[in-house]
Amino acid sequence: MTNKIGIDAGGSLIKIAYEEQGKFHVKTYGNDESKNLIQWLTLLNPNASLYITGGKSTSIKEQTMQQCVYIEEFEAVTRGARFLVKREIPSFQDDFILVSLGTGTSIFHVTEEASHRLLGSGIGGGTLMGLGSIITGRRDYQHLVSLAEKGSSQKSDLLVRDIYAPDEPPIPGDLTAANFGKAHFNMQARAEDHIAALIRLIGETIISLASQAARILGVEKIVFVGSTLNGNKPLKEVLSGFQSMMQYEPIFLEKGSYAGAIGTLIS
Repeated sequence: MTNKIGIDAGGSLIKIAYEEQGKFHVKTYGNDESKNLIQWLTLLNPNASLYITGGKSTSIKEQTMQQCVYIEEFEAVTRGARFLVKREIPSFQDDFILVSLGTGTSIFHVTEEASHRLLGSGIGGGTLMGLGSIITGRRDYQHLVSLAEKGSSQKSDLLVRDIYAPDEPPIPGDLTAANFGKAHFNMQARAEDHIAALIRLIGETIISLASQAARILGVEKIVFVGSTLNGNKPLKEVLSGFQSMMQYEPIFLEKGSYAGAIGTLIS
């Protein structure tokens, strides 16, 4: 029975991790399921200590009688990511740029000895859910991702080749000139095309920031973690799609969504 449970209480989701016999077990609850979470924690082990991080930590502490230990959020996610990188890629020795994609996005430089937050953006999973619900009237994350897989962002985005047609553009024509730049006049574009364009906007913004940080610091590996990547193949494709133009290697961790929760356990 585990005596220590890690909890990352984010703006949208609550991620849980605990270790038994050398194996990590993970679980996710929505913020509207906190009562179910508290019941589950009691059933798992009412005497376990809760190591908590994230913006909604106080809410969890107020609802439970179990001992709570707060771990600073940036420390938790960077420690967790460093641990997972070594666990999933044993040969990995380099420092790296860490992109934590939650409700918003934070970008860190992580080395063997330390980590530093470089910058952040309000573009993230909250953007997908907020604008996605405006476009579709739905608030189901997996539904939005499945729509994006069916859509074509090029029907909503204005591309470089659209601007220069019929002439040859001076830069690659399939680059985005304006996100959603055709949305107001291409009446053939459907909701799935706009959601595909939304995910491209998120991905392009984040990889632009992360790759600039990597270039300035002379780092090639960019590690992506966070719940916004869960089952999100379209976003991963955007984040991986600029390697021919920028010098970086994208790395997606199997348990990257739980980097913060796992990080609390090893802090």
